[in-house]
Amino acid sequence: MCGIAGFVNRESSDPADIGVLTRMVRTLVHRGPDDEGHIVVGAAGLAMRRLAIVDLAGGQQPFSNERGTLHLVANGEIYNHRSLRHELQAAGHVFRSQSDIEVLVHGYEAWGLDVLRRVRGMFALALWDSSRHELVIARDRAGEKPLYWTETAGAIRFASELKALLSCPDVERRIDIEALDQFLTYEYVIAPRTILQGISKLPPASVLVWSQGRTAVTRYWDAAQVTPRTFTDREAIDALRATLSAAVDGQMMADVPLGAFLSGGIDSSALVALMSQSSAQPINTFSMGFDDGSYNELAFAREVAVAFRTHHRERTVTPGLRPLFDRLVRHLDEPFADVSLFPTYMVSSLAREQVTVALSGDGGDELFGGYDAYEAQAAWARLGWLGPALLPLADAVLAQLRPSEQKKGLVNSLKRFSAGAVSAPAALGHYRWMTYQTVASRARLYRPALREALRSSDVYAPVHEALARWSDDDVLNRQLYADLCVYLPDDILVKVDRMSMATSLETRAPFLDADVMELAFSMPGHLKIRNGERKWVLKQAMRGLLPETILTRRKQGFSIPMKNWLRRDLQPLMRELLAPERVAARGWFEPAEVARLVDAHVAGRENHAHTLFPLMVLEHWCTAHLPS
Repeated sequence: MCGIAGFVNRESSDPADIGVLTRMVRTLVHRGPDDEGHIVVGAAGLAMRRLAIVDLAGGQQPFSNERGTLHLVANGEIYNHRSLRHELQAAGHVFRSQSDIEVLVHGYEAWGLDVLRRVRGMFALALWDSSRHELVIARDRAGEKPLYWTETAGAIRFASELKALLSCPDVERRIDIEALDQFLTYEYVIAPRTILQGISKLPPASVLVWSQGRTAVTRYWDAAQVTPRTFTDREAIDALRATLSAAVDGQMMADVPLGAFLSGGIDSSALVALMSQSSAQPINTFSMGFDDGSYNELAFAREVAVAFRTHHRERTVTPGLRPLFDRLVRHLDEPFADVSLFPTYMVSSLAREQVTVALSGDGGDELFGGYDAYEAQAAWARLGWLGPALLPLADAVLAQLRPSEQKKGLVNSLKRFSAGAVSAPAALGHYRWMTYQTVASRARLYRPALREALRSSDVYAPVHEALARWSDDDVLNRQLYADLCVYLPDDILVKVDRMSMATSLETRAPFLDADVMELAFSMPGHLKIRNGERKWVLKQAMRGLLPETILTRRKQGFSIPMKNWLRRDLQPLMRELLAPERVAARGWFEPAEVARLVDAHVAGRENHAHTLFPLMVLEHWCTAHLPS
C-alpha cells in the first residue's frame, strides 16, 4: 500500500524538478510511512510513499524493467502475482524482488495494456515508457485505490490524493459548480469530476495514456459486458461459496499482522467466517458501537466473534467529534458528507493498533442487493398508478409528524420513502432514495447566480449514463451496476480509503475480487433478492457456517446519529460554520434559508441533517483549501 505522485513535462527538453516531485509525494506520508522512493528520467518524475506489506526488505519502488526503459510506481496489492511471476520468468523476465507490484512492470513489457485485464487486485499505477515518451496511469476495476490527474500549461500531473496536486504552484484552485451541485445532491462528487475545475479523477477500470501531448482515457473492463448465465439455485450457491472463499484466501496474503472489520452484518461476518477457515490462528476483529441503541450493532459483532473465537476489540463512538471533524475534513481531498466517515476512521485507528491490514465487507451490497433503496423502488413499482395518486395526501399527512430520533422507525421510514418518491425524476429509479436535494429545495437554497450558472447542467446525468450502459432487461442488476459505477467508488470506497489511510492502515475488499464481481453480474437478479429477502444467494451460501441470527437480521447500515448530535453536542459547531455572515460571504446560498433549516432541525420539527452536515463540511473545506 502506497501513495504515488509524479508528472511529465510537456517539453522533453525540460528536466523534471526533483524538488517539486519530493514536495508532492511528501503530502502522502500518511499513506506510506515506511519508505520513500523516486526516479527522474528526463522530463518525467515518479515518486511513492510505501506502507510495507509484502517483501518488507526488497519491495522498494520505483520498479524498472531490465533495459531501464520502463519505470513504475503503484499503490495497492496484486493477489495473483505469483502465477503471473512464474509465467513472466518462464518467458525470460528477471525480477529483483518478491514484491507483488514488480509483476506490473514486467507484465506491461510482455503484454502491454492487456496486463490490466490479467491482474487480480486493487491498484493505482503510473508507468513511464521512456523509449516511447509515453505515460500510462490506470486504476483497478472497482476503484478501491484513488488516482487524480490534471494537465497544466507545462505538464501532466497525477497523484493518489488531490492535496499532492495542490502542492504544485501551476495547479489552480477554482470551484467546479457542477461538482458543488453533485456534492449537495449525493453527498459526494462523482468521477471524473472533482470539486476543482481542471482536475479529474480517473474512473475505475480505466487507463489514461498520455503520448505526444495527447491524452486518451479508455475502459479496460466493464461489468456490463459480463455474459449472463443460467444457474440452478444449488449451482449459484456453491459457485458463490467457492469463489468468495478463494478471494478471501488470496487476500490474506501479507507479511504483516492482518485482521478484519466486523459490524455483525452478513458481509463482514461472512468474511470473518471464511478467514477463520483459512487461518490456523484466531482472526483479529474490530468493531465500533454507539450509546444510541438503534444505531448500535455490537451485540451482533460479539456473537460472530464468539462463534469464530476471534481476538475481538471494540470501542464506542461518542458525540465529542469537534476535534475529529476539524482533522478529517482537512484530511479529505474534496467535500464529502457520508457521516459514516467518523466510525470508519475510528475503527481503522483501533485496528491499526494491532494490525497493518484489515479486510472489509465493502461491495456486498452492490453485488447482491443489500440497500433499502432497492426495496423502496420495488415497493413503488407495486403501487402502480396508486402511488402518484396517493402521494400528495401521504406527503401532507407525514409533514405534520415529527421525525423520530431513532435510526429508522416507522415515521422516519415513511417520511424518507415519501421524500424519495418526489425528490427526483422517476427515470432515476432507486436513486430517488439516494439523493438529498429536490428542484424545490435547490430553488430555496441556491442564490440566483448559482441557479443561473447551473441552468444547462443535469446533476443526474452520471446516474442516467450508468443505468443506460446496462443493456440487459434485468431491473435489479441494472440498479446494482449503477451503484457499482457511482455510489461504490465515489462514496463507499472513498470513505474507506481516506479514513483507513489516515491511520496508515491498508484495507482490502474480497467482494470486489474480479472473479466475485464477474460471478455476481452473471447471476440473474432473482437470485439476489427473492420474495423481498435481500442478498438471498449470499445468505444461502453462508448457511451452516454463520449463526442463523446473523443470516436473518435486517440490514442496519454503518451510520451515526448525526441528526441528534446536530441538535445537541454539535449544534455550536453547526451555528458557527453556518452563521449568516459566513454563508453570505461564500455567496452560493441564501443565508435566510440556511438559518431556517438550522432552526427547524434544532427544534426537532424536521430532519435536515442531510443538508446541514454537507453545508458544514463544504464551509470547513473551503476555509481550509481555498484562497481567502
